[in-house]
Amino acid sequence: MIMSKIAVIYKSKYGMTKRYAEWISEALNAPVFEASNIKPSQLGDYDTVIYGGGLYANGIDGVKLVTQNPCKALIVFTVGLADPKITDYTPILEKTFSPEQLSKTKTFHLRGGIDYKKLSLIHKGMMAMVKKAVDKKAPDKRTSDDIGILETYGKAVDFTDKATIKPLVDYVLGY
Repeated sequence: MIMSKIAVIYKSKYGMTKRYAEWISEALNAPVFEASNIKPSQLGDYDTVIYGGGLYANGIDGVKLVTQNPCKALIVFTVGLADPKITDYTPILEKTFSPEQLSKTKTFHLRGGIDYKKLSLIHKGMMAMVKKAVDKKAPDKRTSDDIGILETYGKAVDFTDKATIKPLVDYVLGY
């Protein structure tokens, strides 16, 4: 799947997605753009668009840029606090993409982090509500994501790992 012209585009609130986008850009020798700095009409200039967005309660941050504007080939990477090895992203993907878009879009999930001191007031409030809901669950009913929330709540944790971009880079390069 070697494509001649690749763009890496991202939307990042706290820097984790930006970090991954820059690593991917470097590995593929492709330009990297913050989503607000690229016009939808420019997407068609690229054979492959790689879009990265953070995972939030409402889905993938900024992804409408690529779901509402045509791309020749689209790869999406998400960045979230949950461990991608044990998290099911199907509901988020089905909410974000039409069945046709999903069938044509390759997705990758990368682990980010959180620093409660840097969260916006809204995000702090949302995380407090999530923690409160998890606290109410019986310990034997908590999911691995629930346990992760309890273990990291109020802390600064960074799970980013440059090595985890390898499957995405290999896919683009056709390995």
